[in-house]
Amino acid sequence: MSLGLAARLARRELRGGLGAFRVFVACLALGVAAIATVGSVKSSIEGGLAREGAVLLGGDAELEFTYRYASAVEAAWMNSVARSVSEVVDFRSMAVVSDPAGDRRGLTQIKAVDDLYPLKGQVQLSPDVSLAQALDGDGGLPGVVMHRVLVDRLQLNIGDVIRLGTKHFRLMAILTVEPDNASAGFALGPRTIVRTRDLEGSALLAPGTLFETKYRMSLPGETNLEDLKVEALERFSDFGAHWRDSRRGAPGVQEFVDRIGSFLVLVGLAGLAVGGVGVSAAVRAYLAGKITTIATLKTLGASRGLIIAIYLIQIAVLTVLSLAIGLAIGAVLPLVAGPVIAARLPVPVEIALHPRPLIEAALYGGLVAFLFALWPVAKTEEVRAAALFRDAFARVRGWPRWRYLMISAGLLTALVGLAATLSGIPELALWTAAAIVAALAVLVLASIAVRWLARRAAGSRALRGRTAIRLAFGAVAGPGEEATSVVLSLGLGLSVLAAVGQIDRNLMAAIEGDLPAVAPSYFFVDIQTDQLAGFRARLDSDPDVSRVETAPMLRGVITRINGQSAREASGNHWVVHSDRGITYAAAPPANTTITAGTWWPEDYTGPPQISFSAEEAAEMGLALGDSLTINILGRDVTGEITSFREVDFSSAGIGFVLLMNPAAVAAAPHSHIATVYADERAEAAILRDLAGAYPNITAIRVRDAIENVTRVLNGIAAATTYGAGATLLTGFIVLIGAAAAGERARVYEAAVLKTLGAERRQIFLSFALRAAILGAAAGGVALAAGITAGWAVMVYVMDAEFSVAWGSALTIVAGGIVATMLAGLAFAWRPLAARPAQVLRARE
Repeated sequence: MSLGLAARLARRELRGGLGAFRVFVACLALGVAAIATVGSVKSSIEGGLAREGAVLLGGDAELEFTYRYASAVEAAWMNSVARSVSEVVDFRSMAVVSDPAGDRRGLTQIKAVDDLYPLKGQVQLSPDVSLAQALDGDGGLPGVVMHRVLVDRLQLNIGDVIRLGTKHFRLMAILTVEPDNASAGFALGPRTIVRTRDLEGSALLAPGTLFETKYRMSLPGETNLEDLKVEALERFSDFGAHWRDSRRGAPGVQEFVDRIGSFLVLVGLAGLAVGGVGVSAAVRAYLAGKITTIATLKTLGASRGLIIAIYLIQIAVLTVLSLAIGLAIGAVLPLVAGPVIAARLPVPVEIALHPRPLIEAALYGGLVAFLFALWPVAKTEEVRAAALFRDAFARVRGWPRWRYLMISAGLLTALVGLAATLSGIPELALWTAAAIVAALAVLVLASIAVRWLARRAAGSRALRGRTAIRLAFGAVAGPGEEATSVVLSLGLGLSVLAAVGQIDRNLMAAIEGDLPAVAPSYFFVDIQTDQLAGFRARLDSDPDVSRVETAPMLRGVITRINGQSAREASGNHWVVHSDRGITYAAAPPANTTITAGTWWPEDYTGPPQISFSAEEAAEMGLALGDSLTINILGRDVTGEITSFREVDFSSAGIGFVLLMNPAAVAAAPHSHIATVYADERAEAAILRDLAGAYPNITAIRVRDAIENVTRVLNGIAAATTYGAGATLLTGFIVLIGAAAAGERARVYEAAVLKTLGAERRQIFLSFALRAAILGAAAGGVALAAGITAGWAVMVYVMDAEFSVAWGSALTIVAGGIVATMLAGLAFAWRPLAARPAQVLRARE
C-alpha cells in the first residue's frame, strides 16, 4: 500500500467539496468549541486567582483561629517569620438604626481590622477617602463603612448613626471594593468594616462569642511558602490553626471553579458524544454514496489497506478542519466576552489565550472523531467489485474485522482515561463515561425496539385503509439507519437536558416547598448564659411560637482518633477537615434516637464521654470505645465514644455531629444558639423584642439564608442547562444531517408512491408521522433516562426526596417530537416536488 497514492486519491475526492461533510464539521466543531470555551474561562479565572493570590488573601500567608485569638506563642512565631502581621476579626451581628417609627435592623458580616489592614491591595470607598480616614469617624463617634446593599436596606445616608451591639458608630463611606472579599467564604449578610479597638464595650466579642481571627502575614521575598506551611501546621494544627497562603488565596472560589468547570467539561463530553453520532452518520452516508467508487477501485486492483487509507486520510483532514474551527471559537469567545465575564465574577479574571484548554479540547475532539468514524470506514473493506452491478443504495452490513474493534476499544479507553485525568474528578468522569456508554447502548436497543414495533404496526389489520400511517410505520421499520441516528442523537441530548430539568425542579421544590413546614424562622447565636432565661421567657409566652430549641455552642477540632492523626485514621473525612460545632447535654435531647451504646447518667462527672452521629461514625470507621481528642479553644479534651445517635441535618434545625457530657466542657467559655419556629407574621416582633433586649445577639433569618443558597443553585443550574443546551443543539444538527442524508432515498420513495397512485398529501403526512414517531421514541427514552438520573442524584447524592416533575418531563417529549418533525420536514419538499419519471429513469 502506498500512502502517497492514498493521499492523492483522497485529495481528488475532496475536490468535490465538503457538502457531504457539513454535519461532520458542524458537530465536531461545536463539541470542541464548547469544551474549549469552558476550559478557557476556567483557566482565565485560575490565572486571575494565581496572579492576585496575595491580594485576595490579604497577605502572603494567613493563620486562622476559630472563636479565639492567637496565643502568645502563636503570635511570637508569626512575628518572627513575617515582616508585619495584621489581625482581622470576622463575625456576624445586627446593625441597628434608631427611628421614631421603629428601629430598622439588618444582618451584617463585620470585619474588625487593625491599622495595618489591608497588607495587600486597596480598599475603595465612595466618597473617595482612605479607609483610615473613614474609620476615624466624626463628631466623637468612631466610623464604619458598609456595603451598598446594607446601606440601601437600612435606608442610610452618609453621616447617619448606627448601632453595633451596645455602641454607636457613624457611617462614613460606602464600601465599593473589598480586596480580600473572595477569601472570606460564604457570608449571610453584607459587609461592614470597623476598627477592632472601637468595638470595646460593644458586648459583641464576649467570651463564647462565635467569631474567627485571621492573622495575615507579609513575608520576606525569599520565603519558601511550602516549608513555612509545614512548620506552621506541625506547631499549631492540633490547636485549631488553619493555614492559607497566596498560592491559593481564595481556596473556596478555586475549588468551586475547579468543580463546576470540570463538571461542565464532562457535560461537554456528552455533547461531543452526540456529535460523534453525527460524525458516524455523516461518514456512513458519505461512504454509502461512494460504494460504486470503492467497487471500481477494487476492480482496478486496490487493496483493502489502500481503501481504508484513502478514507482515513479524508477523515483526518476534515477532523483538523473541524478542530481548527472549534478551537478558534473556543479561543475567541472568552476574549470577546471577557469584560462581561469579569464584571459578573467577584474575583480577578486573566482574560488571555490559554493553550492548555485548547490542547485538551483538541485531544477530546480528535479521539471522538476517529472513534466514531473508524467503524463505518472499516466496513468499506467488505465492499465487493460486484457492487458495480447491484443496487446503488445497497449498504455494507455486519461487523468490522476484530483489529478495528480492538482499535476502537483502545480509542475509547484513551478518551475515558483522558477525561478522568484532565477533569480532576476521576470518579465523576468514570461515572459520566459509563453513563454515556450505557445511554448509547439503551438508545441503540430503543431504536431496534422502535423498528420492530413499527414493523408489527405496519402489518396490523387495524391500520388497513390508513395509508399515510402505514407508510410512516413501514419507513421507520425499513432497512435504512435513520431511526438509529435520530434516536441516538436526539435521545442523548434530551436525556442530559431531562436529567438537569428533573434535578433543578426537585431542588427548587425541596427548598421552596419544604421551608414553611420544616425550617425554623430564625437562628439566634451568641446568646450568653445569663441571657438564656429571659430569651426563653419572651418566646415561651408567645402563642405564635410553636417551638424553641436551644443548645450550648462550642467549636473544636478533632485532632486524634485512638492516638492517631484524625485525618489518617478517618480517611480524610469531612468531619476532621476543620473545626466542628460541639454541644453538651445531661440527658438525650428530645426526639434523639440512640442506635448503639448507652447515654451517661445525668449527674455523671467522670472521664469525658462522647455521643457521635451514627452515619458519620460509620463513614469514618468509628466504633464504641474509640477515643477522640478534640482541641477546644487551645485545650485538648480526650473522651471515649459511648453511644451513636441519629442526626438529621436536613431539617435546618439544631444538629451536632459530636455531643459530650456537661462536666467535660461546660466550664469552657461558650454561648448558646437557638432555633425559633414561629408564624411568619410574628417574626418582626420577635426580632424587635429580642434584639432590643439583647443587642449582642445575632439573628439569622432562615428564609434569607436559603434565598442566598437558592441564588447560587440557580447559577449552577443555569450553567449546567447551557451545557445541556449545547448538547441538544449538537443533537439537532445531527438530526438535520440524518434528514439530509435520507433525502435521496425519500425522493425515490416519493416517486414510487406517486407512480402507485399516492397523493402528495398522503406522502407528506407519512413523512410527518415518521418524524413524530422517531421524535416520540427519542423523547420517551430521554424521559426515562432523565427521571432515572434525577432520582439517583437526588436520593444518593443530595440525600433528598424525589418526585417526577411532569411538566418538565412532558416538555422534553414534546420537544423531541417537534425537533424531529422540523428537521425531517425541512427536507421533505424536494422529494414531494420530484417528477416520478425523471427519478425512475435516473435510477435505471
